[in-house]
Amino acid sequence: MKVITANELTFGDVVYWTKAHDWQPSLQQAQVLDDGDADGALELAAESVNRCEVVAPYAFPVRVEHGRILALSAREQIRARGPSVRLDVGKQAA
Repeated sequence: MKVITANELTFGDVVYWTKAHDWQPSLQQAQVLDDGDADGALELAAESVNRCEVVAPYAFPVRVEHGRILALSAREQIRARGPSVRLDVGKQAA
C-alpha cells in the first residue's frame, strides 16, 4: 500500500493526495493506494505541479493498522509529525 505526498508551494507544508484528488495536510486524510494504482494517481497528482500548487510528488509505503495510516519509514513518520527537535512546535504540538 502507498500514499502520495508532496510539498505545498506557498509555505512548503507537507501535503497528502486524497480520494477527492486534492491535497490535505494530514496523513490520515490521504488516499491509500494499492501499489499498482500509485503510478496512475501520481500522474493525476502531477497536474498540481503544472498548476504550481505542489512540488515533487512521490509515493511511499504505508500500512493501515486499526483504521490509522502509518508511514513505514522514519523519514515519512517525521514528515507527517513535523520537526523532531522540539515537541512544542509543529504538528505534534497540536
